[in-house]
Amino acid sequence: MIEHLVRVHASTERLAQSDQLAWKLAELATDRARVDGDVAAMVINRLIDDAAVAAAALGRAPVAHARAQALTRPLSPGAVLFGCGPGTRVAPEWAAWANAVAVRELDFHDTFLAAEYAHPGDNIPPLLAAAQHCGRSGAELVRAIAVAYEVQIDLARAISLHAHKIDHVAHLGPSVAAGLGALLGLPTEVVYQAIGQALHVTTATRQSRKGEISSWKAYAPAFAGKCAIEAVDRAMRGERSPSPIYEGEDGIIAWMLDGPEATYRVTLPAPGEPCRAILDSFTKEHSAEYQAQAFIDLATSLRGRIGDLGEVAEITIATSHHTHFVIGTGANDPQKLDPDASRETLDHSLMYIFAVALEDGSWHEERSYAPARAHRPSTVALWHKIRTVEGPEWTRRYRSQDPKEQAFGGKVRVVMADGSVIEDQIAVANAHPLGARPFGRAEYVAKFHRLAGGHLTGAERSRFIERCEALGELDAAALSTLTFFVEGLEAETPRGGLL
Repeated sequence: MIEHLVRVHASTERLAQSDQLAWKLAELATDRARVDGDVAAMVINRLIDDAAVAAAALGRAPVAHARAQALTRPLSPGAVLFGCGPGTRVAPEWAAWANAVAVRELDFHDTFLAAEYAHPGDNIPPLLAAAQHCGRSGAELVRAIAVAYEVQIDLARAISLHAHKIDHVAHLGPSVAAGLGALLGLPTEVVYQAIGQALHVTTATRQSRKGEISSWKAYAPAFAGKCAIEAVDRAMRGERSPSPIYEGEDGIIAWMLDGPEATYRVTLPAPGEPCRAILDSFTKEHSAEYQAQAFIDLATSLRGRIGDLGEVAEITIATSHHTHFVIGTGANDPQKLDPDASRETLDHSLMYIFAVALEDGSWHEERSYAPARAHRPSTVALWHKIRTVEGPEWTRRYRSQDPKEQAFGGKVRVVMADGSVIEDQIAVANAHPLGARPFGRAEYVAKFHRLAGGHLTGAERSRFIERCEALGELDAAALSTLTFFVEGLEAETPRGGLL
């Protein structure tokens, strides 16, 4: 690995193109390093994971609306839409849009947490769409996904966006552009220009994840992937983009991040070194914000020790700075305590999630968010007895660069009406690689069958899994049919809107 020093440069300094971070990312994308077997296997796991949560969300309104928009852009050869079958082909940027909304809607796929957080599985829909449209092989797609994960995760390790209220998809635009460069075998110069545009147009505020959270939370990564495809298309035609995009005196770092005096150290694989960052990411067993995953597991185990939840006087959750301020009471969002809040808001309320998991001893992607569930009097009473605080040691472990020490959980203190106290803690979710029940291929496949079972036939589910597991051997023709079909879905997709 090579550490790259990144800082702001005045225009008079004339920072060489080859010394810019966007160029280093482009060089990574155009390197032809090997893809290790365990990386290729994890790519397949994450493709199955994305498909599982997309299938479960096909009937939800945001997904149906994104699909309806895509269906107005037919194109041959084009790319396929999840649920519509291989015969329906649309422009790749619109397939990326619709499929990415489906993947993101339930907040139920993979995550990486460091200086910034990420859902690197968001890279897969745009890369798959471009691969299908451009006639690429499964092996080429595997390489592209490994590169995109590497870029997004390495940026997330080094550069915090949320500290400046910038949405995390600002790392996703460049990662998709880099992955597309790897997929298509583009020159470094072309990838560099595409990364510059992709970053420039996908830098937005975090209000999409604050206050009354809307369906844009699912659309935001889809927009980033769509923009990246368009950026690559433009760069391939010879057009240039703002530069230096990171280091310029009016650029991202100077005015949106740590400012003109800032210095970042971004570590990337050396030339010829394989991309392995995907192995440092982790998926979700429960459909909720990742930092709630461990607490769902802890609540489930605690409920038997607590007994009568009506006798709970108060619950304090000591956790990391980030968890406290993003999904805890430190956010100071009254919406996080409101039974009428949107699903997206409840998904970012640790207090609500912990209360429901305590009462039910489980978590479900639909039932746990149902309006009637949120309005249950016992739930509201318990929910409002929960608060979070920052625990310095949990913050330190959250920020640790050592995967064996890193933690995304916390310590829970339950005070009962009689004054007795029950305490317990958890560092990582059960499904985490270091958790009690780490996910492997069998768990990814089981998750797919459970989530897709209400929409896909058993034969169609089996066919899709077989196709995924052969990903590295698929030729372009086979890859073009890497999707799943739901009878009648296209006819049931609502129309309307401007287009």
